[in-house]
Amino acid sequence: MRNTTLIQYFHWYYNEEENLWTKARNEADNLAQLGITGVWFPPAYKGTNGGYSIGYDTYDLYDLGEFDQKNSVSTKYGSKEEYLAAINALHEKGISVIADTIFNHKAGGDELEKVTVKRVNEEDRNEFISENLEIEAWTKFTFPGRQGKYSEFIWDFRCFSGVDWAEDLKEASIFAIQNEYGEGWEDVPSKEMGNYDYLMYNDIDFRNPAVREELKNWGKWYFETANLDGFRLDAVKHISTEFLNEWIDAMREACDKELLIVAENWVIDDIAELESYVDATGGRTQLFDSLLHHNFYLAAQAGKEYDLTTIFDNTLVQNNPLVSVTFVDNHDSQPLQSLESFVEEWFRPLAYAMILLREGGIPCVFYTDLYDASYEEEGNKIDLKAVASLPQMLKVRDLLAYGLQRDYLDHPNCIGWTREGDEEHENSALAILLSNGEEGFKTMEVGAKFAGKTFIDVLGYRTEEVVINEEGFGEFLCPAGSVSVWILKV
Repeated sequence: MRNTTLIQYFHWYYNEEENLWTKARNEADNLAQLGITGVWFPPAYKGTNGGYSIGYDTYDLYDLGEFDQKNSVSTKYGSKEEYLAAINALHEKGISVIADTIFNHKAGGDELEKVTVKRVNEEDRNEFISENLEIEAWTKFTFPGRQGKYSEFIWDFRCFSGVDWAEDLKEASIFAIQNEYGEGWEDVPSKEMGNYDYLMYNDIDFRNPAVREELKNWGKWYFETANLDGFRLDAVKHISTEFLNEWIDAMREACDKELLIVAENWVIDDIAELESYVDATGGRTQLFDSLLHHNFYLAAQAGKEYDLTTIFDNTLVQNNPLVSVTFVDNHDSQPLQSLESFVEEWFRPLAYAMILLREGGIPCVFYTDLYDASYEEEGNKIDLKAVASLPQMLKVRDLLAYGLQRDYLDHPNCIGWTREGDEEHENSALAILLSNGEEGFKTMEVGAKFAGKTFIDVLGYRTEEVVINEEGFGEFLCPAGSVSVWILKV
């Protein structure tokens, strides 16, 4: 069986001349040759900022760049036709497509409604700080540009549990909507600020059965329209787990395909929160391992003071590798974002070796590590350089990273592991060594079947050759503050 390798095919500030859908279509063959098996695309539907929207300010889930809404037909990433063409091109190369799915909120309502609300203490969302009051809010979504095509469902205040703007008062605050489904918030996984149901914009209320049915109908329509292979679920810590379980079950029943579903529950300090989510969803989803990302971030900052023997501690990939999707960075952690925690450049090759060349978890590569990216935001100029060794490591993962793993996570500044390979993948075997301090060396076992065989550093950092002894051991080396990937010399 081939290793699964995903790529997040966008970043927050994508600004290249070629729109993203066209670039993905043109890059399909290259991605396949690198060993990429799945692409996670950004939200493909119309946001409230139209052609400028990143996609997370969701307006119309049914508008994939087809209708003249919010001052544009195409989205930031291209037209519906270009989107579908990109998916087809990827499928032709055997690459699956995962669609970003935003269920938490909607933005950019078409009409004002008079809504009964209570003000909420932003630091303790369970505390109301006013009696009932009536405000005017942008809670009615009629999608006039689409005119009922694909769905005639109209969203109104009964579909939302809260808003953050009172148009008549010109006031920004958190207002809990009072309707027949309750006066407060839904039960959600995150208990930050008392209850973290409300995140932004118009918060969708999944207690409304009509909302649940509409989103199930949309999911089936989207799957059939775009021939999708899976879904990335955004911000699940703010969303009713009961609803998501219901939605996932409905999708898997309706779609005659094994869907990959990955949930984003951003946690950086408590494995119990992610484990609790796995239990609550009955293992229906994979989960992004934000805990491992945070360890990478801390390790890069600390340099040789970081104890590498602890790099996998308190991570999902260590505790529950079958549901873990590992990553180095993503659009939320990149520079200038609210969750900025970008792993320093020197450590990125080490981090990629740890997610690509080990047996646990499904790795997800970040766009800016395969392609250079430059952007400016509010006077801040950012230049992100692609990881030079990443293409080679991707190919090594695809062709050689198989079989029994032996760990040597036994030195605070130098750790390694080996893979023994298998019969299915010719010449598959690896030895990986990395250091966050001085030049490293370590005697590691690859297996007696390799006795007398020679290994070389495929990344070219070390020019020595390592000959395996009769017991199956070799002494492997790596440069200071770097990583070496040793493969069979053929």
